[in-house]
This record gives sequence, structure tokens and C-alpha cells, in this order.
Amino acid sequence: MTEDTVLFEMRGRVALLTLNRPDKLNALNYATNDLLLRRLDEIEVDEKIGAVVLTGSGRAFSAGGDIHEFSESVKRGVDIAVREFVRRGQAMTARMEAFPKPIIAAVNGIAFGGGCEITEAVHLAVASDQALFAKPEINIGIPPTFGGTQRLPRLAGRKRALEYLLTGDTFTSQRAFELGIVNRVVPHDELLNTAFDLADRILRHSPLAAARIITAVTRGLNVSIAEGLQIEAEQFARMVATADITEGLGAWIARRVPNYTGR
Repeated sequence: MTEDTVLFEMRGRVALLTLNRPDKLNALNYATNDLLLRRLDEIEVDEKIGAVVLTGSGRAFSAGGDIHEFSESVKRGVDIAVREFVRRGQAMTARMEAFPKPIIAAVNGIAFGGGCEITEAVHLAVASDQALFAKPEINIGIPPTFGGTQRLPRLAGRKRALEYLLTGDTFTSQRAFELGIVNRVVPHDELLNTAFDLADRILRHSPLAAARIITAVTRGLNVSIAEGLQIEAEQFARMVATADITEGLGAWIARRVPNYTGR
């Protein structure tokens, strides 16, 4: 496995990550999962990078887990299958969900299984009008394992989620928009420009505030409203001593454009 299965490119302050196994519809084998996590580790500590756009090469975003590799893990028993496949995939989507810099999926084509679960996990998503989604795991006798049984019901509601989880039927990008999986659907040739425009609109603001918002939302979704409000207060408190809050307030009072430093 060479490191070109997840391409990395800088466009201004935005990192473009491209899943790059087009002959396999960008199926997520173990090495690609691990490389994607390493890419995110590098991006997190790079102060030049403020946001991430994630897309796929060829006609797929990602067709999901690499079934041939996964089936070999299954043959070796439950403990190995859970460790190699389930825990690895869940760690990947959990990392994306809690990542402190905004991640925007640019869903360019097929987003089945793990590809759909990545789209559910990231902070924002834009889909091509040619994209196609599915939760097909039931077709091979398993439930989704990268978080799909948990995130999709939270996004779409229990009954709408179960329809696709239990049938394995495909659905369009417009339906993904209606279910809350993606933020918008755009013509295919406008996909990346739309994703980068969204990233640029976020990057006008304090990166520290963006990280605090992501943390508050991600942690707050799974607790009571009272606990969530406490998380919100804690994230605000972390901003009080920063230069960014001083700059933001000063710029607003002076009616000028703020110059955030991320400090």
C-alpha cells in the first residue's frame, strides 16, 4: 500500500484529501483507513490549515469497506473481525466527528456503507447531483459498523433511518439532503468550488471559536440538555482568555473586519 491512496493537497488554508482507489470505487481497506487517520493527525497540528475538504477520485466518493479484506478478518474469528474492522472504522468516523477543524465532505459519486457513514460523521457535506447513497450492509448479513446505526437515526429520525438500514435500498443526493445527511446538492461540476466556498466562509471567523462550537455540538448531542448547557458554558469559558475573543469584540465595537490569529 502506497501513500497515494489518500491524496493531500493544499488550497490556501484548506486541505483537500482525496480518497484514491478509483479502480476499487475508493473502498476503505485497512491501510487506507489508517492513512486517513494519519493525514488528520498531521492536519490537526498544522497551523496553516484551517479546514478540510474530503472527496473521492473517479466516479465514487467511497463504496464502503473493502469486503474482500473484511471477509478474511471474519474467517479468523469474532475478536479479530471486531478489532480489525469495526474498531478501526469506528475510530475513523469518531475522529472525523470530533475533529477540531471543520471537515466538509464533497460527495462526488457513490457513497455506500462506510462512504455514507463518513458523510454522516463529518461536520458538513455537499453532494453532487450525481451522487448516490446506500446503507447496503444488510445485503451481506451485517449491520453498519462505522457508526451508521447510531448517526443516521440522529440525523434522519428513527423510522426514516430504519427504512434504508433494513432494505439496503439506494437513495439520491436529494433524498440525502431531505434526511439531513448533506447540507446541499449542487451540479456536479460545481461540487468542489461549493465545498471550498463553504470552507472559506468558515475561515473568516476565529478558528478557536469554530473548534469550541464543534466540541459543544458533538459532545452535547449525546447528553441531556442540562449537561449540554454545561458543556456549552465550558467551551465559552475556554475562549474568555484568548486573543481571538478580544479581537472579535474589539472589531465589532469598532465596526472593522477582525483579524483572528487563533490564539
